Amino acid sequence: MAHRIVSQVVVTGARVFGRAFAEAYKQASASSKYASKNNGKGGNAFTSSGLTLDEACKILNVKPPQGAESNLEQTMERFKKLFDQNDPKKGGSFYLQSKILRARERIEMEVRQAQRHSAQEKELQEGWKPKVYKDR
Repeated sequence: MAHRIVSQVVVTGARVFGRAFAEAYKQASASSKYASKNNGKGGNAFTSSGLTLDEACKILNVKPPQGAESNLEQTMERFKKLFDQNDPKKGGSFYLQSKILRARERIEMEVRQAQRHSAQEKELQEGWKPKVYKDR
């Protein structure tokens, strides 16, 4: 009688665990497909920090950069102010401080990518012009 109860517990546990594992696998697969699909789109692509550009702009309360143009002075002002306000030595939160830092890094990364892209476009339009140095 006891072996029957034990076997039912084992079978039921394996069934529950199997369903949970299958559901987790489906979610991970869908998440990776979504991330790879949106990887080329700058506005909503996730970075290693997990912040989108929209979230980063909301955290620092700045406008999203338009192409290669961005007001980085305003972004740095907001960053310094918020970073100093949330200093743990002054009673602030290390978590908020790290979110503010990641937001600044995300906006800077977006601006760098846009600048790199615009430089490549400019070079493609003008054509490649090598620099030639002449000896005097």
